[in-house]
Amino acid sequence: MKNILLILIFALALSAQETRREITNAAANPADDAKGLSDKVPDVYAIPTQFERVLILRFKFGTDLLAGLEKMVKQEKIRNAVILAGAGSVRGYQVHQVSNRDFPSKNMFIKNPTAPADLISMNGYIMDGKLHPHVTLATPEKAFGGHLEPGTTVFTFAIVTVGILKDGADLSHLDDKSYR
Repeated sequence: MKNILLILIFALALSAQETRREITNAAANPADDAKGLSDKVPDVYAIPTQFERVLILRFKFGTDLLAGLEKMVKQEKIRNAVILAGAGSVRGYQVHQVSNRDFPSKNMFIKNPTAPADLISMNGYIMDGKLHPHVTLATPEKAFGGHLEPGTTVFTFAIVTVGILKDGADLSHLDDKSYR
């Protein structure tokens, strides 16, 4: 009985490290959150482009994954790119996920600075130098993902593959929630 009690206390202490907070992402212009669909915005469209080059980035122990990506985007003068893959492990994490279905949108930030996890995948975009990375992480209990946030620190290593697009690709509306 005493061992079971100790295990329960230990499990509660570990789960107490994770924090959650929700924020509302109201548009700068409140009318943007209230507007409907425009017939001038296509349901789906294609952006023809090609890769100019591919970079494989390696991150060492203790590096903040998002800060490292930001550093490389600046150093390598990356304007538009596709984040193709990621693998490795982290010592702790912070991600956010959408948490509602109506405008204004809301994000739930999930942070656990002491929970190790495998970095199962990474994908996303770099649009005009701005990062929009998503990660999938896994612990022995669960797999989960979301938008990469500061505070996700590398454990063993992390590898991220980025395909840099040729100049001329217009990615300006890809993550614009008011372009609807």
